[in-house]
Amino acid sequence: MNFFGESLGTALALIINLDGEVVRTVWTSLYVSICAIVVASILGIPVGMTIGIYRFKGRRLVLTGLNTLMALPTVVIGLIVYGLISRQAPFGQFGLLFTPAAMMIGQIILATPIVAHYTVSAACGADARILPTLRTLGAGPLESAWQMLREVRFVVLAGVVAGFGRIIAEVGVAMMLGGNIRGYTRTMTTAIALETGKGEFSFALALGLVLMCVALGINLFLNLLQQR
Repeated sequence: MNFFGESLGTALALIINLDGEVVRTVWTSLYVSICAIVVASILGIPVGMTIGIYRFKGRRLVLTGLNTLMALPTVVIGLIVYGLISRQAPFGQFGLLFTPAAMMIGQIILATPIVAHYTVSAACGADARILPTLRTLGAGPLESAWQMLREVRFVVLAGVVAGFGRIIAEVGVAMMLGGNIRGYTRTMTTAIALETGKGEFSFALALGLVLMCVALGINLFLNLLQQR
């Protein structure tokens, strides 16, 4: 108990004093995850709106594939991307492996199905009279989709928040594609795993507390959106 109490005190001191290593690690996590969720939203929201609004051949198969991608383990995503961007791979010439960009690619693949799924659910759950009314008023397909998106924006935003929460807390993609390089690709989750193994429990606990605060903030915001 004394060990945990002393470690907790040291961890809080690191956070309060804005320890440079803690700040850099937290910043890397936030920067990579925010960039990834922005791109995932740009990709996932239009895909989700298209699937949710329109009825087309193979739609059920697409939905099944989307649900499958949501359950894909992070280590599998990391393995696939690693096989594509490593030195001997098709995209190895770009030097992406063990860079923040590589982690972003993995996190985008992880978050896009989540955002798309929430968007599909939002579009399917919207008032069925919206689209016929818009078409009667002369709205085209793009304008109709935009107005529908405005109607379900809180559910879609909840999907974006859920996707962000998923990727900022994952380990597999960040470890396999980022390499856990100090001051460059080390994130909160990978640093926690590494520092705990090295016996630096206080430092790992400091990052764990920050990550818990981020997760708490995300969940509170998500609950607020769901109430709206």
